[in-house]
Amino acid sequence: MTAATSSAAVTTGAEPGVPGAPPGAGVRLQPAQRSALGHPTAWWGMVILILTEATLFGGLLSSYFFIRAINHTWPLGGIRAPDLHRISIFTGVLLGSSIPIFWAEAAIKRGNLRRLRVGLAVSWLMGAAFFVNQVLEYRSLGFGPRTNAYGSLFYAITGLHGAHVVIGLLISLVVQLKAGLGRLSAERHLTAQVFGLYWHFVDGVWVFVFASLYLSTHLH
Repeated sequence: MTAATSSAAVTTGAEPGVPGAPPGAGVRLQPAQRSALGHPTAWWGMVILILTEATLFGGLLSSYFFIRAINHTWPLGGIRAPDLHRISIFTGVLLGSSIPIFWAEAAIKRGNLRRLRVGLAVSWLMGAAFFVNQVLEYRSLGFGPRTNAYGSLFYAITGLHGAHVVIGLLISLVVQLKAGLGRLSAERHLTAQVFGLYWHFVDGVWVFVFASLYLSTHLH
C-alpha cells in the first residue's frame, strides 16, 4: 500500500476497496456514471427498451381493433365477453403495486434500505397476485388461442403482458437481493431506479390492455 493510499484511507475512514468485493462497513458506494444526456446509460437503455415494447403492444392492439372493425359481431364465434368483476379487482391490485415502488424509490434516495426492501416486497406480492389471477382466468375463459382470431389476439396480448409481469418479478427479486446485501445506497441505487421504470411501464401498458380487451367488449 502506498503512502498516498494509506493517507486517503485514514482521511476517509474507509479501507481500500477490492474490485468485485461487496461493500464493507465504512465504504461509500460511488454514484453511477452519467451519460452526456444527464442520465446513466442503463437508464437510457431501459427507456429504449420500454419504447420498443410499447411499439410491440401498440401493433398488437391495432391488430385487435382492425379485426374487430371488419367483423359485425364481437367477440367472434359467439364467445362471451370476458368477465369484468374479478379482473377489475386485480387491475386495481396491479396498478396499486406502483405505489410501494414510488415509496421505495423515495426511501432509497434518503438512504433508507429497510423501507426500500419493504416497498419492493409489497409490490412483488401484489404483482404475483395479479399473475396468479391471470393463470386462473385462462382456465375459466372457455376459449383458447386457436379458437379463432379473437382468441389468438386475446391470448397473445395478455400472455405478452403476463410475461412482462414475470420478468418484472424476477428483476424485483434481484433488486431485493442487492438491497439485502447492502449494495444499494442513497448515492448508488441505479438498479432500483431502472426497475422502477420497467414496473411502471408494465402497470401503464395494462391500462390500455384492460381498456381494449375487457372494457371495450362490454360497450355497445
